[in-house]
Amino acid sequence: MEEHSKQQGDARSKGENEHAGSFVTYTAGLVFAVLLTGASFVVSQTGLLWAPGVPAGLAVLAIAQMGVHLVFFLHIGTGPDHTNTVLALAFGILIVTLVVSGSLWIMANLNANMMAPSELMRMQR
Repeated sequence: MEEHSKQQGDARSKGENEHAGSFVTYTAGLVFAVLLTGASFVVSQTGLLWAPGVPAGLAVLAIAQMGVHLVFFLHIGTGPDHTNTVLALAFGILIVTLVVSGSLWIMANLNANMMAPSELMRMQR
């Protein structure tokens, strides 16, 4: 009987520690997200970066922001219990990459294969 109550006490304290850990995790994620958002505004509104490098700087900050959200808010990690989650995320990234790159390829070819406006006007006569 004592062992059962001891296990319940251990489970209760473990649950309390998880709750406190999640609060700290969410707070740290919020702080990082706010800092990265502020950095994005600073990069875009000041001359801190060379003008042609601003889009690359914003892309780096956006990728960092996605990493913060994945780790601190969605709790995606590399542990053995997160294998399915990481595989689902990798598959999702693959699908999005294929859709975006395919769309860009189609738009580029469509633009190259379009008829010139002068030829279009000549066909309408």
